[in-house]
Order: sequence, then C-alpha cells, then structure tokens
Amino acid sequence: MKKITYLLFLLLIPILTSAQSDIEMADTMRSNGKIYVVVTVLSLILAGILIFLISIDLRLKKMEEKKKK
Repeated sequence: MKKITYLLFLLLIPILTSAQSDIEMADTMRSNGKIYVVVTVLSLILAGILIFLISIDLRLKKMEEKKKK
C-alpha cells in the first residue's frame, strides 16, 4: 500500500506543478541569455561534487585494501 501511495504521489507531481509553467524570471533570464550562465555554473558545481565524491571513494578503497593486508 505504501508503494502505491508513493507512486501516485510521484505521478501527481507534474499535474500539481503545471500551474508554475509561466515564470517571469526564467523568461527574462532566457531572453537576456543569462540562463546559460546559470546552467553552466550549476553544471560545473555538480561536476566538482561528482569528482570530489569519486576521489573520496578511491581513497577509501585504498585504505580498505591496506587494512586487509
């Protein structure tokens, strides 16, 4: 029952958020070309976080291998 409720909630999210499709700030940023700057900065931040997490994972694997020996 819990899974069905969760699934229905996820299916209703697009319906509930469709009223927010006319966002003035996004239209202004898109017309000025600044939305691309925002997308680029967010992409760089997410890429940096991903690289950081991968490096932590590699270091942990090395430490685990040392501990086993």
